[in-house]
Amino acid sequence: MARRSSSHAVRPSRSRYADDDLTEIIDPIDEAPLGKSAKQKSRGRSRAKRIALITALVVALLGGGGLLAGGLYLKSVDDSIERVDVFDEIPEADRPVKAEPKVKNFLMLGSDTRDPNATSGSRTDTIILAHFPADHSSAQLISIPRDTWVFIPKAKNGNGGREAKINAAFNWGGTSLLVQTIEKFTGIRIDNVVIVDFSGFEQIVDALGGVTITVEKGFTSNYSLLPSHVRVFKAGKQVMNGGQALDYARERHAFSDGDFTRIKHQQQVIKAVLDKATSGGIVSNPAKLTSFVNAMAGSVKVDKTMSLLDTAMELRGVSGSGLSFYTSPTAGFGMKGAESVLIPDMTKVGPFFEALRNDDLATVESLAKK
Repeated sequence: MARRSSSHAVRPSRSRYADDDLTEIIDPIDEAPLGKSAKQKSRGRSRAKRIALITALVVALLGGGGLLAGGLYLKSVDDSIERVDVFDEIPEADRPVKAEPKVKNFLMLGSDTRDPNATSGSRTDTIILAHFPADHSSAQLISIPRDTWVFIPKAKNGNGGREAKINAAFNWGGTSLLVQTIEKFTGIRIDNVVIVDFSGFEQIVDALGGVTITVEKGFTSNYSLLPSHVRVFKAGKQVMNGGQALDYARERHAFSDGDFTRIKHQQQVIKAVLDKATSGGIVSNPAKLTSFVNAMAGSVKVDKTMSLLDTAMELRGVSGSGLSFYTSPTAGFGMKGAESVLIPDMTKVGPFFEALRNDDLATVESLAKK
């Protein structure tokens, strides 16, 4: 695990979550029940300071092998889901060119549009570049820490044109500027964008009947969305409901390496939701499938060029076992003025994303181990 005092090389984290090595927890985590009232949910959300949402809704949708049985549902959602303009404002001449036309690259963002403490504008605390290779049989998900120090291009409104933390791009120029920033940083051309609001995360997980997560080491969150702000996570394998999974994926203060453990937890949640969403129990149960798709529709925005049904059909071969997780390479924490930031290791950033751009997965894996 990366530490503040050492360099942070990209590496796969999938092997760290073996369920057989930990004892299954029988007692439930201290929590409110699954069916807690909307009023209770609202109170909890209103007290949240920072949201680092990740939801496998996105991956379940994009790798929707099991969800093909719900094609009619997806078509219905496709007609009603909220769309955002992303690519119209980005000059084509400034965008990278694909090395392999058949690959698909999605930008997955977690955003908290209802955070009352976001007085300086909206930011996105979860940034994941999802790469689907030419054969569409797997997915490589690269988390880019929100504090990564990068150059942000100048937006039409005059903001940007200087270096800053990467999540400032979303605040300064919306999704379009964030796409521009990530394309410039990685050299990867983004095909589609999916934005998930944390406000619907609990409903998504609850619609699945919870997700199975193995907590590697127990910890206490003092920034929970519960009214008490406190939630205790015990070590071991357990089923989490929506509120638990959200707190688990957003906590960073309890760990010495902050965002790095949080990213690892977010990756766990992605795989868990994908596994559950594509399981036969969801697909074969019309009530659960309907509940899940309805929760999706109310919690996600996509760019206006994206067809949910076509995407699910095209990427139907992806499952939880086909996911590989990485973190963009960093050289550790540093100071930029009065800000504590994460410095990208540019000697590794270039080769890693170049291998991804060329769909050279063997090299991606090799570089991730260094």
